[in-house]
Amino acid sequence: MHDYCAEVGALLQDLKQDQPFASPEVEAYLNLVRAADFLTREVSAVLKPHHLSEAQYNVLRILRGAGEAGHTCSDIAARLVTRDPDVTRLLDKLEARGWLTRARAPADRRVVRAHITAAGLTVLRTLDRPVRDAVARLLAHLPATKLRALIELLELARAAPAATTRALDRPRAGLHVGQRATRVGRGGETA
Repeated sequence: MHDYCAEVGALLQDLKQDQPFASPEVEAYLNLVRAADFLTREVSAVLKPHHLSEAQYNVLRILRGAGEAGHTCSDIAARLVTRDPDVTRLLDKLEARGWLTRARAPADRRVVRAHITAAGLTVLRTLDRPVRDAVARLLAHLPATKLRALIELLELARAAPAATTRALDRPRAGLHVGQRATRVGRGGETA
């Protein structure tokens, strides 16, 4: 860790914290989490009248992109924007609403493929513009150059060294798969 003492910034004020962050990495991480929470709440508000979570909406979009071929549960899991430990449950809920179907592959009966239905496509068509407009409103204050810089920085952040990401994916003693340990920094903040 660095010897880090930031000036009082917006995040410190938002969190009503009077101690500086332990490092710029902790401050960046907490800013990312706070920004993601704000942005996802706004998009979730658009989805809420349709009783859809962001993960369910993402599954429908993935299946729309798959076309007639559909996808297996593991294909869907690999394409989700945010990880979900129970993709089968997501599919169950969407299937119960008539927005997707599942069928065994004729060539290999062990393989089950999910396909979006006409009703699922209708829901997506209804939501495409409102979701796009919500995202545009949320980020409209950023000029194109800043938006491009933000995208590049986020891609760099996601390109963490492979050893680090492998360590995060390994279950730790006493934890269930998908559950992560929480570290506490010097200032009492979690990371």
